[in-house]
Amino acid sequence: MPPWPRGKNNPSLTTVTRNTASSSIALWNGPTSARRFWAANASVDGLAFGGEFYDTRGMENFSPNRRQFLKGAGVAMALPLLESLPEVRAAQKAAKAKGPVKRFVCLSNNYGIYKKGFFPSTAGTDYALTPTLKPLERHRKEFTVFSNLDHGNTGGHQGVPVLLSGVRPHLAAGFPEGNISLDQKMAEHVGAATRFPSLTVRVNEANLTSFTRTGVQVPAIDLRQTYRALFLEEPAAAKAKQRQQFKLHGSILDVVLEQAKSVKGQLGKQDQHKFEEYLDSVRSLEKKIVQQEPWVDRPKPKTDHPEPPQGKGTAADLKAMMELIALAIQTDSTRAITLSSGFVNGDFGLNGGYHGFSHHGNRDSHTSALMKIEANMTAQMAHLLDLLKAQEDPINGGNLLDHTMVFFGCGMATGTHSTKNLPLLLAGGGFKHGESKIYPEEDAQRVPAANLLLSMLQNFGVEADRFGTSTGTLTGLERKS
Repeated sequence: MPPWPRGKNNPSLTTVTRNTASSSIALWNGPTSARRFWAANASVDGLAFGGEFYDTRGMENFSPNRRQFLKGAGVAMALPLLESLPEVRAAQKAAKAKGPVKRFVCLSNNYGIYKKGFFPSTAGTDYALTPTLKPLERHRKEFTVFSNLDHGNTGGHQGVPVLLSGVRPHLAAGFPEGNISLDQKMAEHVGAATRFPSLTVRVNEANLTSFTRTGVQVPAIDLRQTYRALFLEEPAAAKAKQRQQFKLHGSILDVVLEQAKSVKGQLGKQDQHKFEEYLDSVRSLEKKIVQQEPWVDRPKPKTDHPEPPQGKGTAADLKAMMELIALAIQTDSTRAITLSSGFVNGDFGLNGGYHGFSHHGNRDSHTSALMKIEANMTAQMAHLLDLLKAQEDPINGGNLLDHTMVFFGCGMATGTHSTKNLPLLLAGGGFKHGESKIYPEEDAQRVPAANLLLSMLQNFGVEADRFGTSTGTLTGLERKS
């Protein structure tokens, strides 16, 4: 297979060979490795699979007073598109019949944005670019900036995890899908079509945006881990261990489901409903094992992009991560990515921390520092848009940006802990762009930011009429014909 061409005017995006790509299976034992499966008086390490962590401890003693239901924690699972296989060609044909294959990238930070540097003062196509938006000028017709959208909640930093769900974690039980984040909902839709249903990555700061439908935060990986997940092959011994683990976990699930038959009859009506939800999750895991096991031995894409050094969270690392994100999309290794980034003391000649600068108190020294930091974030977003726009989309035609939604946003609006009027920007993805859209500011007329999330979810190909706290799709955001 010939190598993919380098991007036009794009020396930094390296050549990638479209090989028969493969899968990597990631086992994650949690931050304390304390989770266990119980089965037939034997225990093995917990299994993180397809974005969920399955914990069945205590099943032998399950009772209404000692319930242990499924909790989830995300990991990247693997299954990229293999054009050389007949079944994948058929899947591609079916996908095209349903509509274009879409991708989603979310770029965020944990401290909000200095509003005066970000929001345009006027609506329409002739708005003046603000200092923070200025680095995106060459893509002006390819993005939309939104004003006065938010999730209607308060709580400062507690708003950060709400960005992609619209639902506060402690209120998740009141929503049909809990506080599942947009990227994880998309990952469920992608399933086994790509190597990783989703990637959750970070530069310097923790990534707090991704949550499974069971309410657990998806752990993020750093720059070097991202590269290795995408391109480095597992040794033969590791692959053999993965195959053994598949068989073992399949046996465990058989035992769990068998034991569940006797447990279910001991429960009251309300507990039976909850327990059935649990069993649905176990059956879902069983299905994923069947789908993904064959991919263990298929090779990953090849690249001449060098492995990055251990990241330090610098501005250079952020640029390098943008290039890995572009490569991940270019190789169709994933279709849903979230990135959270921060700032390292010393970048841009600044002495101080991002958190400290964000509590600016309108001091010129702090606001000017914020605009330097945040203009670099949008500059790196512009770099990502360059990379995507320069590459042909092998599945849909056109370029990758045409079918990739690149979303910039923060769940906390500013460093003053306000969660009102979130800084939100959307590029690419087949929408009509080139505008500043200002929505009503009055409380009684405010438009939920979740309406924008629903619009993106539908554009991704998911049939849904509600997401989180949405009241409908976002008025005024139209797709290209």
